[in-house]
Amino acid sequence: MNANEIRVFCPATIANVSCGFDVLGLALDAVGDEMVVRKTTQKGIRITKLIGQDLPMETLHNVAGVAGLALLAQSDYEGGFDIEIYKKIKAGSGIGSSAASSTGAVWAMNALLGKPFSPLELVKFAMEGERLASGVAHADNVAPALFGGFTLVRSYQPLDVIKINTPKELYATVIHPQIEVKTSDSRRILKTTISLEDGIKQWGNVGGLIAGLFTEDYELIGRSLEDHVVEPIRSILIPGFDMVKQKALESGALGCGISGSGPSVFALSKGIETAKKVAQAMTDVYDKIGIDYDIHVSKVNTEGIKVL
Repeated sequence: MNANEIRVFCPATIANVSCGFDVLGLALDAVGDEMVVRKTTQKGIRITKLIGQDLPMETLHNVAGVAGLALLAQSDYEGGFDIEIYKKIKAGSGIGSSAASSTGAVWAMNALLGKPFSPLELVKFAMEGERLASGVAHADNVAPALFGGFTLVRSYQPLDVIKINTPKELYATVIHPQIEVKTSDSRRILKTTISLEDGIKQWGNVGGLIAGLFTEDYELIGRSLEDHVVEPIRSILIPGFDMVKQKALESGALGCGISGSGPSVFALSKGIETAKKVAQAMTDVYDKIGIDYDIHVSKVNTEGIKVL
């Protein structure tokens, strides 16, 4: 490996995982961006290439640039970095497009600097990219991208991220109907308060999901993938959501919900065969409705970002 240049894979992520709005996330294996980051003597950060999506290349308008600047501000490194971004994750897809760019930049920069920052510090830098993208510095996508596997953001003030066990046979199926739902718009429609009754249901499910992941109890995982807070509101923005969910569950999925702010819909299954059956059921729904889609069947990625 060139000491001044690194090429990395930055995974797509599923945030919220039904019951864990803004606190739970998981990393995917089958889809992600690639980035090349190189050290330069020139100060600051430059996005020198951006292929695959029509996104801004100006440093202050690009999530990778903003996250990278947050790291540089805390570093004693005198030079700067050039960044090439090869986007395979569509913007506005709900599988962590902005998080992949933000985390890839800071992870690669940290590696080139000899790893002066911890994964938790990198999460803080990457959250600045998320602030630019959605107006909120949330960590439910950037944490799993950096830690790998499932992560729980136990607290934002102070930031506390816990890596959760990933059962060996857990697979994700994600369908992305080709409509765009902006995270900022998707946040705007949410209520700012919930009833105590809904809160009790929700934290029961969060606890159940965490317990199910650690004990590898797939049925408990399935029972816990319920969202009483966000899904009832956001699902309105996703055509065919109720039918996609119904067909996924009928095909053997443990649970099904909205990936991040949508429009992608995810299902978790035990075993790849079931995950593929679920993929077929989901695509059948959108074929009938006549909406184009991307479909991904993926193992949960337990290592997060990696060098290529």
